[in-house]
Amino acid sequence: MSEFSDSPTPVYRDDIGDIGRRVDGLVAAATAGHGRLPQSVLSTADQLSGRAVERLRLSGEHTIVALAGATGSGKSSLFNALTDLDLAGVGLRRPTTSWALACAWGPDGAQGLLEWMGIPPRHQVSRMSMLDRSDDDTKLDGLVLLDLPDHDSTEVSHHVEMDRLVQYADLIVWVLDPQKYADAAIHDRYLRPMASYNDVSLVVLNQIDRIPYEQRTRAVEDVRRIVSAGGMADVPVIGVSATRGDGIDDLKRELVTRIRARASAKDRLAADVSAAAEQIAAVGGRGNVPGITEADRDELDRALFDSVGGAQLAAAVGASSRRRAVRMTGWPLTRWIGGLRKDPLDELGLDLDERELERTSLPDSVRPQRSAVETSVRVFVEKASVGLERPWRESVRRSAESATEGTGVSDAIEEAVASTRLGLRGAGWLHAISLLQWLLLVATVGGLAWWVLERVVDLGVPESPVVSGFGPADGHPLSLVIGVAALLGGVVLALGSRIASRFVARSQAARVDRELRAGIAEVSGSLVVAPVEAELSAYQRYRAGIVDALG
Repeated sequence: MSEFSDSPTPVYRDDIGDIGRRVDGLVAAATAGHGRLPQSVLSTADQLSGRAVERLRLSGEHTIVALAGATGSGKSSLFNALTDLDLAGVGLRRPTTSWALACAWGPDGAQGLLEWMGIPPRHQVSRMSMLDRSDDDTKLDGLVLLDLPDHDSTEVSHHVEMDRLVQYADLIVWVLDPQKYADAAIHDRYLRPMASYNDVSLVVLNQIDRIPYEQRTRAVEDVRRIVSAGGMADVPVIGVSATRGDGIDDLKRELVTRIRARASAKDRLAADVSAAAEQIAAVGGRGNVPGITEADRDELDRALFDSVGGAQLAAAVGASSRRRAVRMTGWPLTRWIGGLRKDPLDELGLDLDERELERTSLPDSVRPQRSAVETSVRVFVEKASVGLERPWRESVRRSAESATEGTGVSDAIEEAVASTRLGLRGAGWLHAISLLQWLLLVATVGGLAWWVLERVVDLGVPESPVVSGFGPADGHPLSLVIGVAALLGGVVLALGSRIASRFVARSQAARVDRELRAGIAEVSGSLVVAPVEAELSAYQRYRAGIVDALG
């Protein structure tokens, strides 16, 4: 069996009408269904597409008419009556009823069709090769008439040959006889299963001369009733007598009508396409599906974010950043007090100073909970599969299995966590304030020490100038002013920095939250969403093909 390509090329020309679009739709549906729907369901479409292309390539101007019936129904007599030939007289031999006989009106193109159907040359005859070329013959130009083996034969080979050739016929003439026209064998095995082939079927009640004249109309109506009950309500029923010629002209006129319309081949092909599409749709469905919404993606990302405790991690980074900022910008002599409080990241087993984390060394506190990951993916897949038939639901599920089996998504999320930088970023001003605090501390200690030495301890230290303009009328020594001002400046700067550290904490927490969510969204997009969307896209191509195939 040949493989379908991912992008099937249209196989029909525009000049053959709507059937080209329908066959291309069937091919597209089968292509999208490969690997997703049972091969037994798709094989019919595969074989049909190849046979259809070959059929119209060989000849779109011929109509293949097959005579099918039971033993004793008079098929061979009807064949002779329609061809006006004594088959023995033209040297045609039929060594066994397992072989079909063929007669073609108009040899052009028919030879290729007969070879394509596997009719041996000794079982072929061209009506136009005879000396007689009547008006009736010219009206039947383009007819290829087949006399099939008996359907009720006890030989298995007869059934195989009939079933094979019925698939090639553009018009099937079911030949019944007065004794067996209600036989369940032909109705159950052939007529009912081919109820969808009304447009390319014809029923003939042969040997009508064996029925009293006044009962013939009722017999024909009885056949029509039985056929209609089997699902073939629109199929014409014609009463004929192959031996006496009754009704043969009516049958020929019907055949001429089909041939002149030159639509039998296309009608049969359309019926085959519809039947194959219905068979596929019965398994794969044809309904429209909602697919994946943005809300579904967001919910998956949120669930995966929660599986690593993303919100707690971001909050811990924010609290740790604030603690670090307060310690860096606080009054140097009291910074140690902040160190008495435990760093929030220590509780998670992380260090704010680590620029890059190793996935294998991540603490359990920030590793994704595999059960939560699997549940999140499963819920996402179930939502994406709403409206799909079982084969497509399983296909969507398989597309996401690699994400949950083993360590797929979980490992990727761990990588996303490890690649998220936890340390302070964009906080160079904290180092500047820390340096300024130390300078203010030096100024405080230096100024007050100078003042003490010059005022309390008599070591001959030169006195600092007096700074007037505030305090007592006589002012204060410059050393004291410097020391006190530096002390107050450090305290005020520490208080201001403590307020600013809140903004630092929020900024760092928001950054970690944003980077972590972006990393997880990239993981879910590539490992879960993209494969599922690919399956849904395949389903949409399949559905569009089925809709086109069904016309």
